[in-house]
Amino acid sequence: MKILYLHQYYNTPKMSGGTRSFEMARRLVAEGHEVHVVTSLRDEERSSSEWLHSSEEGVNVHWLPVPYSNKMNYFARIRAFVRFAARSRAKLINLGGDLIFATSTPLTVAIPGVLASKQMNIPMVFEVRDLWPELPIAIGALRSPLSKILAKSLERWAYKNSSAIVALSPGMKKGVVDSGFPSNRIAVIPNSCDLTLFAPREINSKITGTNDRDFGAAPLLLYAGTLGKINGVGYLIDLAISLKALNSPVKVLVVGDGSERVDLVNEAAKLGVLGKNIFFKYRIPKADVPALFHRASMACTLFIDLPEMRANSANKFFDTLASNTPVFINYGGWMHDMVVKHEMGISGWRRSVQDAAKDIDMKMSNRDWLIKAGNNAFTIGNRFFNRDQLASQLSQVFQLVLDGNNEQVESIAPGNYH
Repeated sequence: MKILYLHQYYNTPKMSGGTRSFEMARRLVAEGHEVHVVTSLRDEERSSSEWLHSSEEGVNVHWLPVPYSNKMNYFARIRAFVRFAARSRAKLINLGGDLIFATSTPLTVAIPGVLASKQMNIPMVFEVRDLWPELPIAIGALRSPLSKILAKSLERWAYKNSSAIVALSPGMKKGVVDSGFPSNRIAVIPNSCDLTLFAPREINSKITGTNDRDFGAAPLLLYAGTLGKINGVGYLIDLAISLKALNSPVKVLVVGDGSERVDLVNEAAKLGVLGKNIFFKYRIPKADVPALFHRASMACTLFIDLPEMRANSANKFFDTLASNTPVFINYGGWMHDMVVKHEMGISGWRRSVQDAAKDIDMKMSNRDWLIKAGNNAFTIGNRFFNRDQLASQLSQVFQLVLDGNNEQVESIAPGNYH
């Protein structure tokens, strides 16, 4: 099967950010499929507008230079979305193939995907990574009535013209079903655990660019991810203040970049915890992430607590499971439910920061608890979210669609994690 994999923000392990598409694509190649990724090169200094090509572990990657960062304003981001959508349709048609797999966000990738699939008369499978446009509406990114109407119309149009849909969580599946799309044509394939990448090994515990003396043997609470408004990483500053008041040995390490980074660092300095028990480091390549998690005593998955956010499928959550590390989560939803039910860590949802800090201080100094919670996390990761298993499910979905058996897609991955 020749698969055209459309993802505007594709990353390799040498780049920072999520590598779901890379990992899925290379496993599809290993199964014997020919995979062409159509994506963007986000280097803001590159002036060329010509397509570039590379081969990444057998995957053909076609890069269109389109500068982008989450520090750009709303209109600049929209321009980037539109430019990529306009150019990628022609690229898909030029490449030709048997099936288009278009993955959001942004939702605008549906435009070139649908138009190319219709022109080539081949099916498109659409992957829903976030509940758009519900999420940008909830955080105020889409405010005008017209923008909301257009976004909702684009969502319905994308679903209507998809042969099947891959949702990254049960909550996302529900959101798609609520729009009128048939449940039996939706597979739930979340972000996954790379058990090989995070397997225990001889890993230097020194964190590049950070002095070992900052941490020593202290229990380390890690956040590795984006520092944007929706991530709510300011929670960790409040937590550091509460831990300091408890004279807790726990240290907090924040690794990442984003629109809120400067404000967060300044706030931590102003409140007297920066360099004391909370530390900030810039984002690192995905390949270096396992060392961070193996040094951590517990790792955070954080978001501002919006109902629309509870269906998310954050990479950092699954990296935590894969690394045999306990989870700290501060919002509700399906991942909170798993953490509590399977005793995989600590939830701060609907608790005061002070109460959560006391729990963290006590349990992160308890070696037996850390080992048990970490083992529980790994067990759940291996049982439900093994990346090899999920990639195989994706391949099966594609084959069903190609064979015209769209209505059987749900049976491959119904999204039950009990």
